Amino acid sequence: MPETYLLKELSRYPIGTWADIMNRNALLFPDEEAFVYKRERVTFSGFNARVNSLINALRSMGVKKGETIGVLSWNCLEYADLYGAAMKGGFILSPFNPRLQANELDYLINYSETGVLFVGPELMDVVDQLLPRLPRVKQYVALEASVPTRAPYTPYAQLLATYPAAEPDIQPEEDDPCIIYYTSGTTGVPRGALCSQRQRIEDTRTKALQLNTKPRDRHILIMPLFHIGGSGNTWTYFYVGGCNVITPERVFDPAATMRVIEEEKATDIHIVPTHLVSILALPDLKTYDVSRLKRIWYAASPMPTELLRKGVETFGPIFMQCYGQSESGPDITFLSSEDHDVLGLPPEEQRRLASCGRPCMGVHVRIVDQQGLDLPVGTVGEIIVKSKRIMMGYWRKPEDTKNVLIDGWLHTGDMGYYDEKGYLYIADRKKDMIVSGGENIFPREVEEVLYQHPALLEAAVIGIPDSYWVESAHAVVTLKQGMAVSDKELIDFCKQRLARYKAPKSVEFVSALPKNASGKIMKRELREKYWQGKERKV
Repeated sequence: MPETYLLKELSRYPIGTWADIMNRNALLFPDEEAFVYKRERVTFSGFNARVNSLINALRSMGVKKGETIGVLSWNCLEYADLYGAAMKGGFILSPFNPRLQANELDYLINYSETGVLFVGPELMDVVDQLLPRLPRVKQYVALEASVPTRAPYTPYAQLLATYPAAEPDIQPEEDDPCIIYYTSGTTGVPRGALCSQRQRIEDTRTKALQLNTKPRDRHILIMPLFHIGGSGNTWTYFYVGGCNVITPERVFDPAATMRVIEEEKATDIHIVPTHLVSILALPDLKTYDVSRLKRIWYAASPMPTELLRKGVETFGPIFMQCYGQSESGPDITFLSSEDHDVLGLPPEEQRRLASCGRPCMGVHVRIVDQQGLDLPVGTVGEIIVKSKRIMMGYWRKPEDTKNVLIDGWLHTGDMGYYDEKGYLYIADRKKDMIVSGGENIFPREVEEVLYQHPALLEAAVIGIPDSYWVESAHAVVTLKQGMAVSDKELIDFCKQRLARYKAPKSVEFVSALPKNASGKIMKRELREKYWQGKERKV
């Protein structure tokens, strides 16, 4: 390639945009693998071509810069294309959780103002039910080549085959919005955290620096791409010229995961605690060659310290942790692999395994009281955050945005405290959020469903310790006089109306729920007996 051509092409797109990163990688690492999915191995130049074809297809459909495209699918290669097209083409990607029920998806798809919806093969029947209720959606596209053509879906492969892979005539800017990540609101209604190019680049750059990722690192992607954790890590490896191996399993398979780590000579994997529980339980764990692993990254859910110690004993101090949320971009704090190298050290040094680390580079973290005043070391207060990676705001919800973004500080709703060395510990969730197996469950949403049952008088949903899920939803209920219902009936009742993972895993029947003087149910009192003696109180 002539030098003048290379220099010209490298400067095609504005610095600080994903268009620039994708174009750069295609020119500098053209034959290196960017994504692996099943039998497909896509190079950086091949990925750039796929993204260009998709952008040109969307523009031919009439999708303009700043408009929303949606995706409802399990992880697949096309999912990566969609992120690429949104970030390079100036569109806004709205990824939806495929575990949600039809009524939940109805709300989110309409709320996001999605104009083109990309649907995975397993989700087409769900979307078929919603077709009359999605007036904004003008085009439906079926993902993966194995899907037979049927109305109203256009096959994805047809788009790539029809539209040219030439560089599109676009100039995205750093402050252009590009992704909506969904998070529950104080009323239980999901809200979309809107992220810009600048915010996603800032988080990716910092993460790459803290993880020390390098070209040709190979990341096993088992986390869902609709989640900011799964997608954020994916683009961290892409950013530096590394490869993402996308696993097709919808349900985590520890043996299959270990095999792919071995076969792909993986250097990295992102997990949640339930994954580590399953991996450590494999009877033939020691037979897998995982010697290339440099990092086991965990987030989305707190890791019990005893489980973490077992993980370090098995794999060595290669664990790393991040604490964050969709609104924060996400990384707030970082617990390095060096921080995990505590086996054999005094108990006071091992204690930091129960923390979520220290503030990330470029992130200011304060602990404040109800008046917004800073609290001393060891005192629990609300965690508030300021950085360049914080969301632009909640999509189409200005009042909700004002309630959490105050004077440039994001009020996380999480409660925590610092120790004398600057490690942050999560003490409680101000918003009562439950994190079960890495998935967020908002108690109010579950309670609203429980209250629909004719036998129920009152309900409170709390998170309790779970040996597998780390935390699970537990319903404490009272019944109307003369009424009867079993715990299984109540759980099944919820599963019929919510995504199954949101349904309580256990039910406790009581004669009365504890309340304060104003009549508010005291959930902290309900939790105490379950969390007594636990190192983490979430």
